[in-house]
Amino acid sequence: MYLLGYDIGSSSIKAALVDAQRQETVAVVQSPQTELPILAHHPGWAEQDPERWWEHVCLATRKLLAQTNISAADIKGIGIAYQMHGLVVVDKNLVALRPAIIWCDSRAVAIGNQAFADLGEETCLTHLLNSPGNFTAAKLKWVKDHEPDLYARIHRILLPGDYLAMRLTGEALTTPSGLSEGILWDFQAAGPAQLVLDHFGFAPELLPTVQPTFSHQGQLTPQAALATGLRSGIPVTYRAGDQPNNALALNVLNPGEVAATGGTSGVVYGVVDRPVYDRQSRVNSFVHVNHTPAQPRIGVLLCINGAGSQYRWVRQQLARKSLSYQEMNQLADTVAVGADGLRLFPFGNGAERMLGNRDPGAWLSNLQFNRHTHAHVCRAALEGIAFSFVYGIRILEDMGLRVSVMRVGNDNLFRARIFAATIANLVGCTIEVVETTGAVGAARAAGVGTGMYNSVAEAMSTTKVLRTYTPQTATDDYTAAWAAWEAELNRILKTT
Repeated sequence: MYLLGYDIGSSSIKAALVDAQRQETVAVVQSPQTELPILAHHPGWAEQDPERWWEHVCLATRKLLAQTNISAADIKGIGIAYQMHGLVVVDKNLVALRPAIIWCDSRAVAIGNQAFADLGEETCLTHLLNSPGNFTAAKLKWVKDHEPDLYARIHRILLPGDYLAMRLTGEALTTPSGLSEGILWDFQAAGPAQLVLDHFGFAPELLPTVQPTFSHQGQLTPQAALATGLRSGIPVTYRAGDQPNNALALNVLNPGEVAATGGTSGVVYGVVDRPVYDRQSRVNSFVHVNHTPAQPRIGVLLCINGAGSQYRWVRQQLARKSLSYQEMNQLADTVAVGADGLRLFPFGNGAERMLGNRDPGAWLSNLQFNRHTHAHVCRAALEGIAFSFVYGIRILEDMGLRVSVMRVGNDNLFRARIFAATIANLVGCTIEVVETTGAVGAARAAGVGTGMYNSVAEAMSTTKVLRTYTPQTATDDYTAAWAAWEAELNRILKTT
């Protein structure tokens, strides 16, 4: 028996097959091989055609079946992970009325900020755990204000994962976790946020029926089976946004556990056992996948725009691509902690939420021509990104999160010993590098919804740890380098 998982990203669609009995990954594929286009008709806009997602889900599924030679009759459940905060609107025939407004679209910032002021900060934070911000609800208000004729035809609003599930099953459904990421979930009422619906003038009927994260959420229609090469009747039993799902895939389920990713941007996602919020909105809190009213599990999400993008810039512009990332890591290892006073600040990828939405830009500080080499730049770049993670983790700690274990995927930044060791030593936590992907996590989670596994913990029990970083007992050099970096960042922020 096998389980099928999808990960609907803004760059590609990934599909994975997992052997349910052995709990082993059989294969992972993606479609397309090049990045999906993002439409930006105006500055700050970012849209994608949902039909392209479906097209590549079908292509990836057929590719996966052909590559593994596994019979579709042996697939017993489907799980879905997806890019968060997007908006898809469909008519009564469940056809998308316009391109999806995706996570990185910023057109609704002012709308969300005004709602925060009008509803009252205390009301928003205690009920929603967030400002309405630039999330799904605010994006829908933009459609209502600027495309009223189209808005009048909307039958249901969907997140990207809800849309894919609807294409598979013919049913428009969502989850508490999904509504919370759209700022449409009231944590006090444990239901859809009526205060947001009333404020924006949204009919409650626009929201899909709410189903538990792990549950029977419809089954494949004959039409979807024909398009994908699967068999009709396979149940969809799990869906979650990419960051909660990434945490699940890394077996981050309990208070004090933290998931992190070090790709183009950096994400730290920690789990706490009570509703928490940040009054400055530097981080966001959402319903985690295993949350229940009796046993709260809240995911606190920190995003750093300028992370791997800085290291990529160093490679492209300074190394002229003549060095691989591994060679850059090796160069950095020849320099002592602190990079001999050279400091890099990785904030060159737009406004940073954790810095109060300020955009200080990237900085290279204390460069000395007769002392610093390319190796120093590599070390300072890795340390600067690691220090920005630590800066964000301090915010999470102020909210009550105590980081004991951080689990990370085997992606580019965490392959660098300097990067991982710097975070481990300064935070005082163990970092476990895990072999998994979002699509694999979604597939395993589908086994919980089908009843193959008794719990999420059982579904993730065979997650493989590739290597571990443990904090050192003597960290004076790390502490000194971090203190100098933080002090200079504070000086920079005072001037921007």
